[in-house]
Amino acid sequence: MAAVLATALALIAAVAKLSPWRGVRWVANIYIEVFRGTSLLVQLFWLFFVLPLPPFDVRLTPFSVAVLGLGLNIGAYGAEVMRGALSSVPRGQIEAAVALNISPFHRFFNIVLPQALANAIPPSTNLLIELLKGTSLVSLITLADLTFRANQLVEATFRTTEIFTIALVIYFVIAQAINLLMRLLERRLTRGIVRGHA
Repeated sequence: MAAVLATALALIAAVAKLSPWRGVRWVANIYIEVFRGTSLLVQLFWLFFVLPLPPFDVRLTPFSVAVLGLGLNIGAYGAEVMRGALSSVPRGQIEAAVALNISPFHRFFNIVLPQALANAIPPSTNLLIELLKGTSLVSLITLADLTFRANQLVEATFRTTEIFTIALVIYFVIAQAINLLMRLLERRLTRGIVRGHA
């Protein structure tokens, strides 16, 4: 869920950064700079411990905090990836679409976005792995993730080396699975895309 939120926020912020309206660009820049320029751990703590206090009085479950915190953080990094990917689409294709009187909506979703998503896959893979590693921090807001369970087992059995080695291997296997899935997705997205030049 955090990955879906991060992807949506990255795309929205990237489009906002490329907006001709200064106010929209300003809002996008603030979001990106705040969440890229501060620690993920502090962001999670702020959402979990500060939001319930006045004047906010907003109480979120640990799961909601994890999804929101990871999504906002990775989305901010992903925004720069998506901005670069959107900008990399050959200008000539966009101009040709304008000349053919294709509407801005169809121009974006049928011409620009498919190519941008394909271009964004390699750096986005790294961000998804960063998100995976970031999940280890959610144990600090009482969410029972893999790290939390590993700690519980260590406290119960005192078999520190074996348990944390297994946890490390599990994280590694998940990361490799993400790599494989993203490569398959990249192949699927690039199939049928005609590469042009600006």
